[in-house]
Amino acid sequence: MTIPSYQQAMLPVLRALTIQGAKHRRELSSLVADHFALGETERAALLPSGKMTVIMSRVGWALAYLKQSRLIDSPRRGIYQITDRGREAIAKSPENIDTNFLLQFAEFREFRERSRVVANEDEREDKEAPEPARTTSDDLAPDEALETAYARLRASLEAELLDAVKQATPSFFEQLVIDLLVRMGYGGSRPEAARAVGRSGDGGIDGVIDEDRLGLDAIYVQAKRWDAAVGRPEIQKFAGALQGQRAKKGLFITTSNFTREAEEFAQRIDTRLVLIDGRRLASLMFEFDVGVNPRTSYTVKQLDSDYFEDT
Repeated sequence: MTIPSYQQAMLPVLRALTIQGAKHRRELSSLVADHFALGETERAALLPSGKMTVIMSRVGWALAYLKQSRLIDSPRRGIYQITDRGREAIAKSPENIDTNFLLQFAEFREFRERSRVVANEDEREDKEAPEPARTTSDDLAPDEALETAYARLRASLEAELLDAVKQATPSFFEQLVIDLLVRMGYGGSRPEAARAVGRSGDGGIDGVIDEDRLGLDAIYVQAKRWDAAVGRPEIQKFAGALQGQRAKKGLFITTSNFTREAEEFAQRIDTRLVLIDGRRLASLMFEFDVGVNPRTSYTVKQLDSDYFEDT
C-alpha cells in the first residue's frame, strides 16, 4: 500500500480524534498507518535524512495544518485533540479534507499568506537564486520535499564532481587525494601529507600517509584515475605490496569502480583493505568540501518544547 500524503492523512487524523479523544502524535501515526493498511516496509520507511519515518512526518504536517485551521489544538506537548470547529467539520461528513478545504477558514488563509511573504522575502534576498525545488505531487510534506530536493541536488553535484575528476590530470588527482585525506583528518598538516602521498610507486604503492596527527599508524595508498573497472589482479598486486611492507592497512582509490571479484578478494584477506570507487569518492568530496563550496544555506528550525515546559 502507498504511504498516504499529508493531505490524505488529514481526514483520518480528524476522525480518530473525534472517536478516540486526545492522542499523541505517535499514536495518530500508527492509527493512520492502520487506516491505510500499511505494511511493515511502509511503516518503517525513513525520510532521506534517516531521522524520522515518512508516515510520522506526513501525519505531523497534517496535524500542523489542522491546528492552523483551528480544527484541532494541542493542550500539552505532543498531544492533540479535536476542537468544536473540528467536530462541526466532521459532522458534515466531508469526502476529503485537504488544503483547499482548509482555505475556508480565515486562520489558515492568514497562515498561507504569512508563508508566501517569507518565501518572497527570501527570493528578493538572492536575485540570482534558481527556481525553488518544487514537487509535482502532494505526496510530500514540506520537510520531506526539502530533504528530497536536497538529495537530488547532492546526487547531481556528485555526478559533476566525478566527471571533473576524470577529466583532470593524473598529478591533479594525486593532489586531490591528499586534500581529501587531510580534510578527513589523516596525514597531519597539508605539507606533511604532500611529502607522503604522490611519490613514485613502490611495488604497487603510490604513497603512505599517517592515520593520525601523531603518526602512530600508517595507511598505504594506491590511487588510480581510471575509466575501466579495477579487477582482482590489481587488488592482489596492491595486497602483495602491502605484505612486502608489513603494512596492516591499505586504501585503494579509483575514479571508476571495482569488479565483484576485486571486492570479494579485499574482504577475504587479513590486511585491512578499503576500496573507494568513483561514486564514494565524489560523496566524500561533497561531505568534506573538496572541490565544492557552499552557495546558499537554509536553517530549518523547530519549536523548542522544553523552553515552554514550565509555562
